[in-house]
Amino acid sequence: MKLRWYLSLAVALLAPHSLQAAAPPQVTASLVAADAAVQPGRAFTVALRLVHAPHWHTYWINPGTGLPTSLAWRLPPGWTAGGIQWPAPQVIKDKAGAITGNGFEGELLLPVTLTPPVDLPSGGSVELKARAEWLMCEETCIPGSAEVALTLPVSATPPAAHPEWGPKIRGVLERLPRHDPAWQASASRQDATITLHVAPATAPAGHAPRELRFFAVDNLVAYELPQTVRADGRGGFVLTLPVDPAAPAGARRLVGVLTAQNGWRADGTLPGLAIAADLTAPAAGPLGGTLFLAFLGGLILNLMPCVFPVLGIKILGFVSQAGHQRSRIVAHGLVFTAGVLASFWVLAGVLAVLRTGGAQLGWGFQLQSAAFVYAIAVLLFVFGLNMSGVFEFGLGATAIGGELQTKSGYAGSFFTGILATVVATPCSAPFLAPALGAALAVSTAKSFLIFTGIAIGLSTPYLLLSTFPQAVKLLPRPGAWMETFKQFMAFPLYATVGYLLWVLAAQTGEEGFLNALIGLVLVGMAVWMYGRWSAPGATAGRAAIGRAGLVVVGAFGLWLGWPRAEAAAGGAPGKGTAVVWEPWSPEAVAKLRGEGRTIYVDFTARWCATCQTNKKIVFSSAEVLRYFAEHKIVTLRADWTNKDPRITAELASYQRSAVPFNVIWKPGRDAPVILPELLTPGIVLEALK
Repeated sequence: MKLRWYLSLAVALLAPHSLQAAAPPQVTASLVAADAAVQPGRAFTVALRLVHAPHWHTYWINPGTGLPTSLAWRLPPGWTAGGIQWPAPQVIKDKAGAITGNGFEGELLLPVTLTPPVDLPSGGSVELKARAEWLMCEETCIPGSAEVALTLPVSATPPAAHPEWGPKIRGVLERLPRHDPAWQASASRQDATITLHVAPATAPAGHAPRELRFFAVDNLVAYELPQTVRADGRGGFVLTLPVDPAAPAGARRLVGVLTAQNGWRADGTLPGLAIAADLTAPAAGPLGGTLFLAFLGGLILNLMPCVFPVLGIKILGFVSQAGHQRSRIVAHGLVFTAGVLASFWVLAGVLAVLRTGGAQLGWGFQLQSAAFVYAIAVLLFVFGLNMSGVFEFGLGATAIGGELQTKSGYAGSFFTGILATVVATPCSAPFLAPALGAALAVSTAKSFLIFTGIAIGLSTPYLLLSTFPQAVKLLPRPGAWMETFKQFMAFPLYATVGYLLWVLAAQTGEEGFLNALIGLVLVGMAVWMYGRWSAPGATAGRAAIGRAGLVVVGAFGLWLGWPRAEAAAGGAPGKGTAVVWEPWSPEAVAKLRGEGRTIYVDFTARWCATCQTNKKIVFSSAEVLRYFAEHKIVTLRADWTNKDPRITAELASYQRSAVPFNVIWKPGRDAPVILPELLTPGIVLEALK
């Protein structure tokens, strides 16, 4: 989304001794007071007034993309000033509708509490001065500044309110975000998601806040990502907030403002509810409910086409081996169940060993790894395609299981139980993924209980039918309904893949996310080729084509979609970037020009998305990289992320007031080649050649 927000930078107009705003007309600044006079020792409120031109905005304390407004006071001795009291912000969007930050438009009053000394002489006047600085944006961004001042008389008695600004400032103060005892908030964090629950302290009074949006005062919540809101059915709301990928993993509190379009009170006087909640772990469901779901999942495995037909056949085998002796039939069923339990306990033991090697790692921690998220998404996607009938796998293993099932005696029943889980039921693999996630998220003891529940669920039909073998006749006949059921169960897997891709999008950026999507398409094509040409009965040649397609296309898809860390050389984005950026300075340019070098200078800023886009497009070109390397072109970066008077002066010398700005110094020329704002590899190469 940031790539669609075109930022650039202009020079702030400086007028050090002026009492008027030293800024372009996009935003004008002044200082106003709530009271008509000052009383010694009595705190009062002034406000920085910013008036924005249409479509222009400035930023909140946590701007998202941008810089917050600041005030630097120059007060007489003995005076103290509090911080800015921030009104509830609004979402700032570009023309394409993408969220670019948190800020304000129109007329804005930013209150500040000032306290004069108690020995301030009465009868005179006092001048209050401050320097205001802000970043104002529309399609471009310009740093603004102003020297603001206010002169007020000093009165020995409590002053009257200012006739114009008193009511306005008082109205702003009444609408500032604050805690309200009528609403209670709690928050929990699970992996990359925070759940915020806001509920009325008493029965709802009939007022329903609408269009909620949470603004974090820090960078814990990703400001640009969607937030979901649902009613809890009791007058409250549950918000799902995405955690910023760069946020600290150890954050313990959620602090910010939750806004409602129509306010949190019926009269609309509280547009923003102040939130300060400790982040707790999500409340774990009761173990009994978890075990019931595990048991139910085991039962569902029996409805898979590769499992269900075995039910009746295997029970008849028990009966045949036991010679119709009821106690021996039940014993075979119990031994079969022991085999199933053993296989699941082995799986639980393997997970316990893995946890021992990294006990601090849980399922949620692993989801912070983009590579892990992508791998799980590919795995579940392949499972889903298998259940949708795109291809079949495990047929050879199933045949081996069928042969081993013919073993006689209790040993045969035991190994049949193992094979029912490990070998003879490969299509049950997709249903083991949720169990794997739950096992990594709970203690080792609970992991064993969960897998035991699944095993008992899988074994229950066998136990019942071995106890009542006549019930085999009651089983529905295998048929097309089983295939329909299997295909239907693929859609929960696709939904999980969609969620994982949403997580991946926040971890890899737009380019990495696009590569992951295309990679999944290629993986899907690979398994389709395998299923199309390696189906049962296919000739050896067709099967070879299918296997080759699976390996070649699948490997390419995995390689393309695999998340990669951006190259860090000189901070230039884009994989494979061989450009090393050196700091710009007038002295460096003069030295390199004296050596007869070709110099590429990039005036840029981290908050300038157009700058980053230019570098991504230009320096991901192999031809550009090769040309720079062959001609030993020096690359200098003038980073204007923070204020730098030398960069400001250099831009002004070119009659420029914004970034991106790129120039090329060629040997023997007195002036540089000035490039356009939007760059392509062709434009840069043409300028160089």
